Amino acid sequence: MTPFLARQQRFDLVGSTNDVVRAWLAEGTPEVCLAVADEQAAGRGRAGRRWVAPRGAALLLSLGFRPTWLDPERAWRLAAIAALAMADAAEEVAGLPDGAIRLKWPNDLVVEGEGSGAADGVRKLAGLLGETDGLGTADPRVVVGLGINADWRAADFPVELADSMTSLREASHGRPIDLALLLDAFLGRVEARVEALRGGRFDVADWQGRQLTTGRIIRLDAPSGDETVRAIGVDVSSGALIVEDQAAPTGERRVLVGEISRVRLGAPVGVV
Repeated sequence: MTPFLARQQRFDLVGSTNDVVRAWLAEGTPEVCLAVADEQAAGRGRAGRRWVAPRGAALLLSLGFRPTWLDPERAWRLAAIAALAMADAAEEVAGLPDGAIRLKWPNDLVVEGEGSGAADGVRKLAGLLGETDGLGTADPRVVVGLGINADWRAADFPVELADSMTSLREASHGRPIDLALLLDAFLGRVEARVEALRGGRFDVADWQGRQLTTGRIIRLDAPSGDETVRAIGVDVSSGALIVEDQAAPTGERRVLVGEISRVRLGAPVGVV
């Protein structure tokens, strides 16, 4: 076990790796802890949506933190650096060009391109789920769950998701993906990013540069009602999405993750 990890355990089958790590933290396990599963019976994403993947087809993991060293308002950066670390690792293991994997705000890793078959030209590769307890107290706890479709053939995709998802194997035109290599590549990168964050450094350029949402017309689904807006960037202080709003004094406003349930992409219309 690397010194970076205080606890690491692999499971054949669990309900949810997030639940495992959350329980560890509640029991007093120090950071950073890692649970990896070959299969999840109750994997989940944002807004209660299910995350389903057959055994051996995806890398399923959760990281646990006790970020007393991080301002509560910046806790979202733990999920952000996990996303960036996985994007880097996945591009290397799958032989993809740098920047081929993009971030779809707030919590998806995606790939795009002609012939993707998806209505918006974008296919989902991975999803993240961040969960917190005790932020702002002496015992803050953060769990970042990540599931990435890795060695999964398109012929085996669920019918209802086949037009909107992809895998590293498909993105690399059939290259077999070794899950152990992908995990090792991810852990090396996330360790470096965590240590940088501890020192007050966050890779703003990479986080902003990989954002696919910037410059697109999008639909925000929210409990208060749906709306169509133009996304113009992301806020490095809060992690919020910045959208045009002519009614606002500055012509823009910030949308926090907790305010919406889903983001749907439209076509790019230019970047400011």
